[in-house]
Amino acid sequence: MRFAFSGRAGRVTTCTALALSSGMLTVSPAVAEPAPRPVLVPPPAATSPVPTLDVGASAAAFDATAATAGPAPRFDVSGDGKTDLIHRTRNGWTFVAPSSGGAHVEFTTADSYLDLDLVPIGDQNGTGGPEVLSLSANGALRLYADASTATGTLRWTGHGWNIYNKVFSPGDVDGDGRADVMARQYNGDLYLYRATGTVTAPLAGRVKVGSGWGAYDQLVGLGDNDGDGRGDLLARTPSGTVYFYGSTGDRRAPFRPRKALATGWQVYNQILGVDDRNLDGHADVFARDPNGTLWVHHGRGNGTFASRKQTGTAWNGVEQFGGAGNVPSAGKTLFIARDKAGTLFWYRGLNNGGLAAREQISSIGGYARSNLTLVHALDGGTLPDLLEVYRGRLWNNDKDLGGGWQIYDRLVGPGDLSGDGKADLLARDTSGVLYLYRGNGAGTGFASRVRVGGGWGAYDRILGAGDYTGDGRTDVLARDGSGTLFLYRGTGSATAPFASRRSIGGGWGAYTLLVAPGDISGDGRADLLGVNAAGDLYRYLGTGTDTALGARVKTGHGFQTYADLY
Repeated sequence: MRFAFSGRAGRVTTCTALALSSGMLTVSPAVAEPAPRPVLVPPPAATSPVPTLDVGASAAAFDATAATAGPAPRFDVSGDGKTDLIHRTRNGWTFVAPSSGGAHVEFTTADSYLDLDLVPIGDQNGTGGPEVLSLSANGALRLYADASTATGTLRWTGHGWNIYNKVFSPGDVDGDGRADVMARQYNGDLYLYRATGTVTAPLAGRVKVGSGWGAYDQLVGLGDNDGDGRGDLLARTPSGTVYFYGSTGDRRAPFRPRKALATGWQVYNQILGVDDRNLDGHADVFARDPNGTLWVHHGRGNGTFASRKQTGTAWNGVEQFGGAGNVPSAGKTLFIARDKAGTLFWYRGLNNGGLAAREQISSIGGYARSNLTLVHALDGGTLPDLLEVYRGRLWNNDKDLGGGWQIYDRLVGPGDLSGDGKADLLARDTSGVLYLYRGNGAGTGFASRVRVGGGWGAYDRILGAGDYTGDGRTDVLARDGSGTLFLYRGTGSATAPFASRRSIGGGWGAYTLLVAPGDISGDGRADLLGVNAAGDLYRYLGTGTDTALGARVKTGHGFQTYADLY
C-alpha cells in the first residue's frame, strides 16, 4: 500500500502497487480474482502546530554594513541579509521559513521526487540569488540556481553521490568567495569539492582531506565563525561532545586541529548552520530538541558559542533541515497495529520518540488472519508500503504482484541494502534461507533474487527500518529462540549485504511483539519498539553507534489488544 496525502500535483504520494519484473519468480498469468481486501483509505493527516520563530532571539535591525562584515548568507531568499530556513516536512514537501518569522512557503524542486537532504551554498555565479543543492536517495545531486522563496532553476545534476553518507557545505573554504562542498564516505574519509562559480558545472574534482570523520554523527557547515573569512565546521559525537574545526585556507588540509567546545549536545536531534542570524559578523547555529523547540547558539567570532536562547517552537514536523549535520533518512516513520479482531490502526512517530494517537485505517475485522508486511517506502518516498501474501500471491492493496510467494514464511523491507539508494525486500523461505530482492526505486518491480545465506530459521523475528549504527547503511535486527537480539550491520553490497552478526544483548524474549517503526526521534536513526506480555510499550532509540540501541523507556500501555505490529 502507498499511504495517500492530498496536495499539489507532482508532489502527491498516491496509491501505487509493486509489479514483479522478469527474472524474479515465475509469475502466474493474471486472473480476474478480486483483491483479498478492500483498498485502505487512511484518515487525513493530523494538523500539526504551525512552527514559529522568535525573531527577537536571533534578529537585529538590518544593517548592510554589519551584514557585509560577517559571513554571507547561504540562503537569503527574503532579502533581509539573513539565511532563511529551507526544510523538508514529514509529508515529503519542501518549505522555506523566512527569517522574519512569516508564513512558510512551499519550495518546488524540478525532477526531485524527494529532497532527502538540502545544502544551501549561497550565490555561486554572482547573479544575486542563492543556489541550493538537493540530494535524492538514489544519489542524484541537483543544483537549483537563483532561488526565490518558491523555487529555483534546475541547472545541474550529478549522479553517484550515494557513495557518501553525508554531503554538506562549510561555506567558503579556500577564500575565493564561494561556498564549497564536502562529502563523507561510509568509511569516514572526507572529501572537498571546491566551487567553480559555474552553475552548470559547479564543482571541481574531489580532494581527500582526511580520515576518521565517521566518529561524528553530525557534521555542520558553519560559515565563518573565527573571523578569518573562511568556512568552519562544527562536529558532534554521538555522546554529545561538540568540536570546532577552524579553517586554514589550504585546499588539501582545510582545517586546523579540532577544539572541544562543549558536552551535552546529544539533547539535540538536528543541528544546523544558519550563518549570521543576528548580523554581528559571526556565524551562528540552530539546534532542535526532541520537544520541537528550536534554539540558537550565537557565535562569538573566536570559534566558540554563547549559551543557547530559545528561538522557535513546534518544529517537530520537520524531517530534515537544510544545512543540518545529521545523516538524513526517509521511508518509514510509523507502524501499523492489527488488533485481535483483524482491524488495522497506524501510529505515527512525532520526531521526539513519542507516538501520536492511533488512527483506524481499515474496516472492523477487515484484516483478520491476513499475512501482512509493512516495508520501507519502495518508491523513494516518505511513507511505507503494506504488502499482503494471499493464496501464494503478493498483493499491494488491490494490485496483484504475482504468484510463488508461498515458499516464504517471512518478508522484511528494511530499506536500501544494496547501496544503490533504492529500497529492497528480504524474503526467508521455510528452510531458513534468506534472499534479497533489489528494488527498482519506483515501487514497480525487483531484480532477480540473490541468496544471502542459510540459518536464518533460527530467528523468530527479523526486522529493521533504516540505520541503527550511524554510518548511513541500512541494518537488520534478528531475535533468536533464546531471546538474544543480533545486529546485522549493512554493507551496501547486494551480494553480501551484511557484516557478521553481533549480539547486542539477551532478554529480548520478554517481548511478545517487536516492531521497527523507522525514525521516530527525528535524528535520522532507526528506532525499535517492544511490547511485553502485560501490554506495556517500550522504546529503544537508535544510538548511531555499534551498540545500536539506547536504554529502554516505557512509552505506552494497553498494547496487549494487538495480535501483530508491522
